[in-house]
Amino acid sequence: MDTLLQDNNLGDTHTFYAGASQVDITPPLGTIIGVDFFSHYARFIHDPLFAKALVFEKEGFKLAIVIVDICIMPSELMSEIKSGIEKKTGISPQNIMLSSTHTHGAADVAGLLSGAVDIAYRMKLPGLIVKAVDHAAKKLKPAKIASGSVDVPEHLLCRRYLMEEGYIALNPVTGKPDQVKTNPFGAEHLIKEHAAPTDPGVGFLAVKGIDDSWIALLGNYSMHYVGDWHVDTITADYYGEFSRQIQQKLNADDDFVGMMSYGTGGDVNIWDFMHPDRYPKEQFAKTKLIAGDLSEKVFKALNKVQWENDPSLIVQNTEFELSVRKPSVDDLNASKKKLTENDFDNLEINSEGMLMIYAREQILLNEYPDTSISAIQAIKIGKLIIGALGGEFFSETGLLLKKSIPGNNYFTICLANTYGGYIPPAHELERGGYETWRARSSFLESSAEYKIRKELLELIQNVI
Repeated sequence: MDTLLQDNNLGDTHTFYAGASQVDITPPLGTIIGVDFFSHYARFIHDPLFAKALVFEKEGFKLAIVIVDICIMPSELMSEIKSGIEKKTGISPQNIMLSSTHTHGAADVAGLLSGAVDIAYRMKLPGLIVKAVDHAAKKLKPAKIASGSVDVPEHLLCRRYLMEEGYIALNPVTGKPDQVKTNPFGAEHLIKEHAAPTDPGVGFLAVKGIDDSWIALLGNYSMHYVGDWHVDTITADYYGEFSRQIQQKLNADDDFVGMMSYGTGGDVNIWDFMHPDRYPKEQFAKTKLIAGDLSEKVFKALNKVQWENDPSLIVQNTEFELSVRKPSVDDLNASKKKLTENDFDNLEINSEGMLMIYAREQILLNEYPDTSISAIQAIKIGKLIIGALGGEFFSETGLLLKKSIPGNNYFTICLANTYGGYIPPAHELERGGYETWRARSSFLESSAEYKIRKELLELIQNVI
């Protein structure tokens, strides 16, 4: 157990400490960008990417919350990073919450769909993340926290749509029509309605020193990246812009670390197909507007929070196996036949191109083990409870979790600790849509969402 730290300025022993740090992880020009249906190559760098770490200590127990400006990190990469953190800092992997922001303007370290892993960047990234946590742990000082939530529903749209009768939403895996269409480009006039609700909450955790100096602020919003920029651009998207703007509003110094995490937004974005003129169209204009609105509302909400000088610090973890959805023998043979009769040299994002991409996915997914490990984590910091889940979950999951934990400040951080692809509720899996198409980006059994949510709620009961 670590030795309790002493605050000589106050002449008193304190039990709660915090430190934060960020390390620049911006890749060079030419880096492979992902994740997308095709690989892109970085031609522009709009703003820096960071690995951000927030470390807490109470009575020798340490917890690290790590948010990385990356789209997706595979499970094995996250395990490697956690081992590196433990070796450098002594913090147990079970006490590390490691997640991706889900910006699509970062280097590709996952290689899903037709993307390719940038090997040089993949090898460089773990050391930079470890460095961020190590620096944060070395900056521990007596601290206090506050938490809360404010609703910002106006920037959230379910990107899954029910379409007018006669519209065919082709599923490239089954070859049959889906009931739901994700992002109906070119068919806006045939939209009937959004397929599901959104979660409007912006949850936040504010961290200050006992001397009232700002240490960090962690936000959480259930929305995909904004994406109002050229696909060949490196950018932290609204996650990074929120962090910069909240720092400015708080008038915090350079040691402050602003963080925005990815919530249960697997079915949500801000591409308004029914009101296309709602936002400015210049590159990054929408990103700045949305981040500015989120940061302003959080800034105002901070006036009403109650600060906790001696908050509790509890972490609970569990891991369990889930079955992997694999192609049948007939599906696999059909996919192999399709690849041998066609090539990828002139592939386009059209119906034939999608059939080719997902035929390849069936072959690669068939190489997966029959089961996949899912890590689930519940964290309690004072009055705040955080659930950490390894995949992209829909807003329905986040809303159900909040409803099941009444009277508590709560939010869910997704793409954390392990990667399970999209994990929609079973009834949404049946309705189809991009997020449900069997592939390395959506591969767990149909009951995965229910089982994971049930396990998380049991963990949360142990920390309340």
